[in-house]
Amino acid sequence: MTEQTIRRTTLSSMMGTRVFDAEGNSRGRIAEFLLKSEEAGTHVSCLVLSASGKVRDKQVYSVPLKDLTFSHAGEIRIRSTTEQTLMELTPSSVLLERDLLDQQIIDVHGHKVVRVNDVALVWEVEADSVCKLRIAEVEVGMRGAVRRLLKGLPQGLIESLAHRFQARVIPWEFVDLIDRDPARRVRLKIEGDRLSNMHPSDIADILAELAPAEREAVFTSLDEEIAAEALEEIDPKLQRSLLEGMESSRVADIVEEMDPGAAADLLAELPEERSEAILHEMEPEERAHVEELLEFPEDWAAGRMTTDYVALLDTADVQHAVDALRIFEGDLETVNEIFLLDEQQHLTGVVTLARMMLSERSTPLKAIREPRMHTCSIDAGSRQIAEQFDKYNLRSLAVLEHDRQLAGVIYPEHVIALLRAGR
Repeated sequence: MTEQTIRRTTLSSMMGTRVFDAEGNSRGRIAEFLLKSEEAGTHVSCLVLSASGKVRDKQVYSVPLKDLTFSHAGEIRIRSTTEQTLMELTPSSVLLERDLLDQQIIDVHGHKVVRVNDVALVWEVEADSVCKLRIAEVEVGMRGAVRRLLKGLPQGLIESLAHRFQARVIPWEFVDLIDRDPARRVRLKIEGDRLSNMHPSDIADILAELAPAEREAVFTSLDEEIAAEALEEIDPKLQRSLLEGMESSRVADIVEEMDPGAAADLLAELPEERSEAILHEMEPEERAHVEELLEFPEDWAAGRMTTDYVALLDTADVQHAVDALRIFEGDLETVNEIFLLDEQQHLTGVVTLARMMLSERSTPLKAIREPRMHTCSIDAGSRQIAEQFDKYNLRSLAVLEHDRQLAGVIYPEHVIALLRAGR
């Protein structure tokens, strides 16, 4: 059975439209559009009618779309065999105006949060004249806002003014209902896999723009690894807000995926009791790394470094380095060098990945180490660290104990974080 698109319309322009019976008598005005998501996720299930076109009327009825006809003139009629029934809502029911308009959603293409101003609808009719009303797009631009602002004026004038603004829409298939709070406000997001594929800093910006309830809903929908990466990019005050209502075990799962230095910074910002509860839930190895970093003042190099780096004995060769990279559980994107240590864990050299990849697998790492090596002590200040990165254009900076044992590594993103924090 072939469907034919009859007419495009919008939610705002249809609100208050009269609906007639088969004899031409008015049966009420459109007060809402009922979407039963378990039945038809892309189509309106019922029109909601009342005398005044308001859902707060005493008598509010619902009419299934299959019992309606739609004429080329735009007139909506109820089939003669249809009986009006009082509107009943199920937990999964959505009323488009009440639950969708003015809500925030995520535009994954623009990497920002936008507000729903209108909904584009399409009338469709099958060969037997059965009507369907498809939800086509969510309008997030000025065009939808103008329609609602000028409601009550002649429709032709409204559309003429609205079309002076560029359409900004998000297709309905990219919108997913993820949760509702007791006030029936729908929190929306674009499909989870699309959000997870965004850069963590973009996710962080989006979380910062969302209202608290929407922010919590989106953050809790992320898996631990993505949540950890996004959390590292978020302002400390917002970090605390996001984690406030979460169980310590869930927070621990996220913190374990974070860079140890970033995790230590996060826990240092939390109340001591809360921080201890999270540490208690962490795996022993990850907890030990973070607790070690928590012992240092934040403005020391040791307070900014990470213990996620690749280090080998200086007797190793290129093949050993390749094997070490394969089993490295940290963030490989930050690794630019392999650090060489002697038997006493003293730093003896640094080998860049570029030089290593151009060498034979049997080449000793000591033979291709860099001629110069830059380090700082664990108590070096933030200014000294930033100056070294700037002066020598460093890819990393080794942090040494006072006996020259390797304590950790500072990467450029740690310096950027320092500069952004104004330290």
